[in-house]
Amino acid sequence: MQISNIIQTIYLIGVLFISIAYIAFMWRYIRGWSVLPFFQKNKNSDNTTTISVLIPARNEEENIAATLQAVLAQNYPSQLYEIIVIDDFSTDKTPQIINDFYEKYPNVKLVQLAEYTDAEKTQSFKKKAIEIGVQNSGNQLIVQTDADCIMGKDWLKIIADYYEQHHPKFIAAPVIFYDEKNTFQCFQSLDFVGMMGVNGAGIFRKFHYLCNGANLAYEREVFLEVNGFQGIDQQASGDDLMLLQKIAKHHPSDIAFLKNTAAATHTTPKRTLREFMRQRIRWATKTTNYPDKGVTFTWALIWLFCVSIPMNLLVGIFVPTLLYFGLVQLVAKIILDYIFLASVATSFDRKDLVRMSVYIPSIFLELTYVIVIGLLGLFVKKYEWKGRRVQ
Repeated sequence: MQISNIIQTIYLIGVLFISIAYIAFMWRYIRGWSVLPFFQKNKNSDNTTTISVLIPARNEEENIAATLQAVLAQNYPSQLYEIIVIDDFSTDKTPQIINDFYEKYPNVKLVQLAEYTDAEKTQSFKKKAIEIGVQNSGNQLIVQTDADCIMGKDWLKIIADYYEQHHPKFIAAPVIFYDEKNTFQCFQSLDFVGMMGVNGAGIFRKFHYLCNGANLAYEREVFLEVNGFQGIDQQASGDDLMLLQKIAKHHPSDIAFLKNTAAATHTTPKRTLREFMRQRIRWATKTTNYPDKGVTFTWALIWLFCVSIPMNLLVGIFVPTLLYFGLVQLVAKIILDYIFLASVATSFDRKDLVRMSVYIPSIFLELTYVIVIGLLGLFVKKYEWKGRRVQ
């Protein structure tokens, strides 16, 4: 009996520590996002920054035309920016569509990855595509997005304004989902809103560096200075976070998050559970390989907190103390997450995502996927991405 009491006490202390850590993390995100300034574009400025927009693309015949049209429609001088699409061994009509744009628009360029590398000799195709894109660029600022994104007409203008005012080495910008059809897709959009808030708060307060490869910018010179993806190219994914953290190691004070909805790129949530799981497993597999181990530690604590809630509620059937503890944890998560998500969603004009009809189901969906994906990320080393089996 005495041994069981000791074990229970140790377990309670551990859960208490994890819960306090989660509350501290959430409070830090809430405060960090609230003090991160909203950036206003300079309506009267004449931009001088030359930009190379890089778009890695593989089998994107359904999306690439809309993406190119959105980038070509920018309120930014056409002589100051070029669009470089790097075709990643596409087997559909993607290259043909890009060539059609090239014939009409001189600032659109197609680069074939197959001309620079052998498909059998590389694992990290997207990183290689970006690297080749940078090599083929000649402009000051690299702006990177994905081939399934669209953006507003002031996207490049706001990024250039921010760069010219603050001169950061790396800019992380928002990615927002749209066109949700059901609760599952609304959950994904709300989850992504939360990720953007975490990214912004972490960068602004400098307690971690996270971003999304569908919308970021960095100086061409700093990419060359840190030798691009050298040393972080052992995994297929991680072209965004790993590069950011590598640059942040050399220039910790020159990393920025651009808080402005007009600077966002927009893409759609995954339409099926299978697609969603593949995406999140891919993200989870790189967690232990981040150059910034503080990020790995943070995610581990958050995962343990999420695991402890259903565990305490289940074991609480037999141990009432744990039942009360689990209920307090769940209520704390619901309240703190709501405060944070409502603040970020409001900043991005997506208050609809924090309606109770969306938020309450999302809490339980998030708990489930965090626990499941966290476990799978530890054991799954190979996954399917863009029709390939990679690791």
